[in-house]
Amino acid sequence: MRVIVLGAGVIGVTSAYYLSQAGHEVTVIDRQGGPALETSYANAGEVSPGYASPWAAPGIPQKAIRWLLMRHAPLILRPRPDAAMLRWLFAMLRNCTEARYALNKSRMVELAEFSRDELKALRERLGIAYDHRTQGTLQLFRTDKQLAGSAKDMAVLDDFGVDYELLDRTGCVAAEPGLAATSDKFVGGLRLPGDETGDCQMFTRALAGWLAANGVDFRYDTTIEALESDGARVTGVRTSGGIVRGDAYLVALASYSPALLQPFGMRLPVYPVKGYSITVPVADPACAPVSTLLDETYKIAITRLGNRVRVGGMAEISGFDRSLPARRQATLLHSLTDLFPDGALTGGETNFWSGLRPMTPDGPPVIGATPVENLFLNTGHGTLGWTMACGSGHLVASLIGGTKPAVDATGLGIARYSR
Repeated sequence: MRVIVLGAGVIGVTSAYYLSQAGHEVTVIDRQGGPALETSYANAGEVSPGYASPWAAPGIPQKAIRWLLMRHAPLILRPRPDAAMLRWLFAMLRNCTEARYALNKSRMVELAEFSRDELKALRERLGIAYDHRTQGTLQLFRTDKQLAGSAKDMAVLDDFGVDYELLDRTGCVAAEPGLAATSDKFVGGLRLPGDETGDCQMFTRALAGWLAANGVDFRYDTTIEALESDGARVTGVRTSGGIVRGDAYLVALASYSPALLQPFGMRLPVYPVKGYSITVPVADPACAPVSTLLDETYKIAITRLGNRVRVGGMAEISGFDRSLPARRQATLLHSLTDLFPDGALTGGETNFWSGLRPMTPDGPPVIGATPVENLFLNTGHGTLGWTMACGSGHLVASLIGGTKPAVDATGLGIARYSR
């Protein structure tokens, strides 16, 4: 079967890998000049299945009000006359119940755990290097209230059999020695030893290179204009380079996926939630993070990537805006220098970046078939695209090929939004 994959981010490229491994002829199309040059370019670098949770959670509406008022706000809302934004926000609020949170989280954790295992297997199989580390992640609590609130998280981790360690100050410093000089800034932490870190773009670029050398056709600098159809099936993709035809079509276009589906009458509730990052050189390795640290107060991740430190976070709901306000960079620098004051060189180039995370209102991604017979989706992973990439690629390849999936696909399809 010839499968056309639309999008060469980490989701599209991992999908192409599993499709090609299943024996399909694969073509990948992307408007950029290479792989992973948009949302996958400079994310926070976490592969964190233990933190796979919906943003739509009990108590979030109240927390959101407080976050919006903070100087270094983890949440930024820029209202605009955008019907899609309003629908997405209202749908998210409807999912902020205990029952829906538990259901959505269960779907996310299962996929994320499977994905991490698939990433390990792929890495060992192909020998891909991407500044990865397997030293866990540490969620750092600055207040006693945050520490007490972790009891709910631990209960969920227990339910899914995810290993964790609740640490006091001394334990946090043992896990991240660079925190020794700032131990008065926090009260404890929750460490997930099974989580990993790594550079998503490096991984995606290396995997795309391997695929290109092994028969996958990559067509870069090619704008995807529309899907052509005979009413029941997709018959081709209209691009700036002409019509591309296949037997099946996979949309992996992140926040740009809904626009491609609109002509088919499908309303896919994936909305861009903007995140920011900086990437700076390590100054003193002894004072820098060892792996990934999650600053719970500011919802910012500080990650070691080889001889660099990546600091990423925030959630800005502002449509497709890609601007880089200086105050967002200031928030990232504040979290980094407050906890690791001598760990990184912050006086020079910071490689300040923004990306549009494709978020669903309920949390899980959208993976699988659509009402159009040969059209499939792999999108809507939000902040967890890197974490879920290999598992999602494996799953959608099984669904396209008609083989039994290795992980439960129940509740992950677009059909859940038609109820």
